[in-house]
Amino acid sequence: MSLNRSVLQPNHNPTAATASPDYVGLVKFLMQPFLESPESLSVDCEISQALKRVWIRIAFDSTDKGKVFGRGGRNIQAIRTVIAAAAGLSEQSVYLDIYGNTTPGREGMSFEEDQQERSPTPRTREQQNLSRPVVKPRTR
Repeated sequence: MSLNRSVLQPNHNPTAATASPDYVGLVKFLMQPFLESPESLSVDCEISQALKRVWIRIAFDSTDKGKVFGRGGRNIQAIRTVIAAAAGLSEQSVYLDIYGNTTPGREGMSFEEDQQERSPTPRTREQQNLSRPVVKPRTR
């Protein structure tokens, strides 16, 4: 009985696993279809070989923020997933920071910081109780 050896074995190249993907090119490829003005996209990538971490900072025109994030953040989550998968192949962890605010006074502020600043302050227990409708008990 002979074994069929026509199936190709995967190439185990030790240098291929340590090479970092082209994160800048990947992010541009994933982001540009969502942008009205793709030339406004700016991508900065910092790779720490010792810590095996990658920091990617992207900035774009704030008018495109809705399209980039998508309904419920689905688009940006998909982009993060693809980038994390690419980083996982080279055994790295990736952090994606998004900058896109051109509103005066908010320059340099990340999206997460902007959302925290814009979110309403938590309501106190008294305020929560005031907004509830009064329910009268039934009488027989």
